[in-house]
Amino acid sequence: MTPFPHPFLSRTAFLTLAFVFEGGLALVGLILGWFVGIKPFAYLTFNWSALGWTVVGTLPLMLLFWVSYRFPIGPLGPIKRLLIETLGPYLDNCRYYDLLLIALLAGVCEELFFRGVLQSWIESIGGTFLGLIGSNLIFALAHFITRTYALLAGLMGVYLGLLLDAGEQRNLLTPMMVHTLYDLFAFLVVVRTFRLEQAHRHP
Repeated sequence: MTPFPHPFLSRTAFLTLAFVFEGGLALVGLILGWFVGIKPFAYLTFNWSALGWTVVGTLPLMLLFWVSYRFPIGPLGPIKRLLIETLGPYLDNCRYYDLLLIALLAGVCEELFFRGVLQSWIESIGGTFLGLIGSNLIFALAHFITRTYALLAGLMGVYLGLLLDAGEQRNLLTPMMVHTLYDLFAFLVVVRTFRLEQAHRHP
């Protein structure tokens, strides 16, 4: 078997890159929000309803990821290999708390930008439907690794956008936590697969 490529970035450099990219996205969101009069933190409320919706909202995503990962039919196969071979070596270099940090950065920063600012801003211009679809077309383009990956990311974005209004009031905390937990689950699955394949290649 062909050996996995050696990570180009060290653990510290990889974590720094994640922090700079995700933190930069949040900063752009806050600047855009200030410019257009959107205050994303006004939608951030810590309550039991958000925690309940987080549990309800995360489980289907985890199940869908596991099924598509376990049975990678059609274009899902190349995506699985890409995750294992490209992301796997970097995740393998990380501690478990590093994976939690990266997932938290992605969940908080991406949701602040795409749901907290972008969706709300487009809604204020063209209504709820346009806000949901428009913001997630951009979300899909931001994840354009392959066409299938972008499509799946866009659909997940729509799902997270719907969760934004799942409770009695708009709450950004719900999609933030769902996104974080989903990413952490995906990271753990990918790194476990990578380590199993690595052990098989080097018994």
